[in-house]
This record gives sequence, C-alpha cells and structure tokens, in this order.
Amino acid sequence: MVEKLWFREDVPVWAAPLWPISKLFGAVARYRRQRYLSGKAPCYRAPVPVIVVGNIMIGGNGKTPFVVWLVEQLKAQGYRPGVVSRGYGGKSEQYPLLLSQTTSPRVAGDEPVLIARRTQVPVCVDPDRSAAVKRLLDEGVNVVVTDDGMQHYRLDRDLEIVIVDGQRRFGNGHYIPLGPLREHTSRLATVDMVVNNGGEPHQGEWPMTLVPTEAVNLRSGQRCQVSILPEVVAMAGIGHPPRFFATLQKMGVTPVHSEAVQDHQSLSAEALDSLAAKGQHLLMTEKDAVKYQGIAQDNWWYLPVAAKLPDTAANYVLEKLHHLKKHKN
Repeated sequence: MVEKLWFREDVPVWAAPLWPISKLFGAVARYRRQRYLSGKAPCYRAPVPVIVVGNIMIGGNGKTPFVVWLVEQLKAQGYRPGVVSRGYGGKSEQYPLLLSQTTSPRVAGDEPVLIARRTQVPVCVDPDRSAAVKRLLDEGVNVVVTDDGMQHYRLDRDLEIVIVDGQRRFGNGHYIPLGPLREHTSRLATVDMVVNNGGEPHQGEWPMTLVPTEAVNLRSGQRCQVSILPEVVAMAGIGHPPRFFATLQKMGVTPVHSEAVQDHQSLSAEALDSLAAKGQHLLMTEKDAVKYQGIAQDNWWYLPVAAKLPDTAANYVLEKLHHLKKHKN
C-alpha cells in the first residue's frame, strides 16, 4: 500500500493527513544536516579516507553490488579497503562486530555477510558507524567504504556516492511517509558522484547495470546457466523484488511462480519447502542465499549479479581518492 502511494504521480485524498508529517520529516532532515555542517553537532573524522555509498530515498536501489564493485576496484589498485555497515536485520550481542567468513546473517545482517564473502576484506557492523570505522583501523585498512549511511552525519566523509534507481527515480518526490525521500533531490548537487542503476542516466549521472552470472546451487556450489533449470520458482527478498523477476525474464526464464518477500525478512525452512514445491527448482537472489545456505535443499539455487560501470567511472573515483590521500598526507 505505502509503496504504491510513493510511486504514483498523484497523491490520493486519503493520504492527505501524511502531508504535514512529511513536511516535518523534511524540516528535521535539513536541520540535522545543517547542525553537522556548521560544527554544532559532534562528528568523527577518520585518519583515512571515508567513502559513503548511499541514497536519498528509502528502499533498495543497488548499493550493495556497487559497494562490492568499488571494493574490487580499490583492491586492484593496491588499497586495503574495509567496509562498515549498520547491519540492518542483524542482532549482535556486542558491537562493533568484525565479521568472519562464518558470521551468521542473523547476527550481522544479510548485506554485510554478502559483502564479506564476495570481497574478502574486513567488514565491521555497528549502528554507530564511527565505532565500526575505529575498529577497522585496527585491521590496517587505509580506506573505508560505508554501505549506506548517507544520512549518518556523525561520521564525516571524504566522498559521497549516491545510487539512484534508474526506473523508479524518486517516486512522487515527497518526504517519508508521504513519499520515499529521506532528503530532497537537491542534495544530489552536493555529492561527488551520482550512479544511475538500470535506467537512462540523466545529465551528470554515471550508468550502472547489474549483470547476472550463472546460477549457483546453495548446497553443492554447482554452477549452470539459469535457462536450463526447468519449472523455476523465483523468490526475492530485496528492496525492489520486481527488478530480480525482470532480470529473469530478460534471461529467457519465465518462473512458474514468483514470490516477493519483504526486504531482510527471513522465511522458515517449512515456508521455503512449501514455496519450492510449487516447481522443480527454487531460485533466489544472492542476498537471500546467505540466509538459507545452512538449510538448503538440493534444488535451491541463487543468481549472483555484478555491477558493471564504465572504466572511466573507476578512474573518476580513484583520481578523487588519490587527491584526497595527497591532501591528508
């Protein structure tokens, strides 16, 4: 219901009571940012460059694949990157939490676990991202990437990169709860890079696409072309599930059933078995797979995707980072 409201052109009469709350949200967001910019609110300044990858609206838009891409670019240039995250959906008894290759998504959240497994770099989770950065410094990192955190102004940043959903853009353009915005679209003019995921880039935006690879079996690790799997049941527990289903259609796969699951929601083994029984193979996103690997059946698969950007995009970020390091030194 709420998402349908956010991404329709008009605001229905029944949603009118949300208008003053939305205006108040916007005023508070502007006030908070201004307090940090003016130095009236405390802000942690790390001794190494901090790159924030975030967005100005609620919901998934491809931040995590971009973070993986960015970390890979940094590693290729000899940097020692680390990643910090709030760890949404995870419940740890102690923070900051430095992930290992066996850390459960129930403790750390699914996105940090995915990033740690894909990149093999130190990943630290803490609702206070400044504390997470301090912990990463003990691991010898010389650049920090934050997965989300655009509005976490208690952590100072050297570069800000905003990911825009190229299809949905910014919905009706209103603040939460009337619309999906956390900050006004004018905020884009103040960031270092705007990346358009899956749409026609507007002026000044860098194009990004999510490129699927082969399907991977959750139990055996076997890989195969997704198009050869018969009677696929598709499941997506990401910010915008239709993106995953559309990807399958482009690959020539028409699922016998598609199940959209709430972002970060975990299903029981019984629910997954029941879902898989609707076809011959259960196919999910990689973000879902990190939660279910321990209970997977032989016919459960996931489809990894990789962010693809122009080579000039990597050069652009690396050049900015190079100038930052010269300045810090």
